Amino acid sequence: MAISPRKVARPRSPRQQQTTFFRRRWFVFGLIGLTCGAIAYQRIQGALRPAKAIFVLGGHEERERFAAQFAQEHPDLKVWVSSGSPPEYARQIFANYQIEGDRLQLDYQAEDTVTNFTSLVDEFKQENIDSVYLITSENHMNRAKLVASIIFGTRDIAIKPVPVPSDNPPETTMKCIRDGLRSILWVVTGETGREWQTLTQIPTQAIAPSARRPEENL
Repeated sequence: MAISPRKVARPRSPRQQQTTFFRRRWFVFGLIGLTCGAIAYQRIQGALRPAKAIFVLGGHEERERFAAQFAQEHPDLKVWVSSGSPPEYARQIFANYQIEGDRLQLDYQAEDTVTNFTSLVDEFKQENIDSVYLITSENHMNRAKLVASIIFGTRDIAIKPVPVPSDNPPETTMKCIRDGLRSILWVVTGETGREWQTLTQIPTQAIAPSARRPEENL
C-alpha cells in the first residue's frame, strides 16, 4: 500500500508574519481602548447617578465594620456583603450598628475579587440597582474599580468608590492586569479564569518568615 507523503507546512512569508503582528497589535490596542472607555464611562455615571445600594467586598473584617458605620449615614440603602465573615458573626457586626433584617444581604458565592462582581451583577440588575457605593480596602480599591468597570459596565451599573483606610502596601500591577484579563474573559466567554489566580502568587515556603505579610486579597 502506498504511503502518502507527509505534508510539510510552508513557512510564512515576511508579509504574512507582518500582517499577523499588526492584527494582534490592533487587537490588544482595541482591548485596552475598550477597557479605558469603560473606566471613563463608569466614573462619569458614578458621579451622576445616586447610589441605590452599598456593596462590600469581603476579605477583611474592618471593611464590614466600616460599611456598618457608613450604612448608618445612608439609612435608605440596603447593604450587600460578598463573601465576608461567617453569617452569624457578620450579622452581629451590623446589628451593633442597627443594620438588620432584610436590609442586610449576605452572599457567599464569590471566591476572589473577580467573582465578587460576577456572582452578583445579574442580581443587582434584576433589583434595578444601577449604581452602588463600592466598599473595600484602600490598597485593594484600584483592582476592584478595574474589575467593576468591566463586569458591572456590561450591565450599566455604576460605582462610587468608598475606600477603607489600610496600612497594607499597594497591590502589584500584575494583579490588576491579571484580573482585568479575567474580567474580559468573563465578558466574552462567561468563564472567570479562576485557574489564572496562581499566576501572581508566590509559594509561601519560598518567602522568608520575616517577609511574610497577612493574607492578601485574592
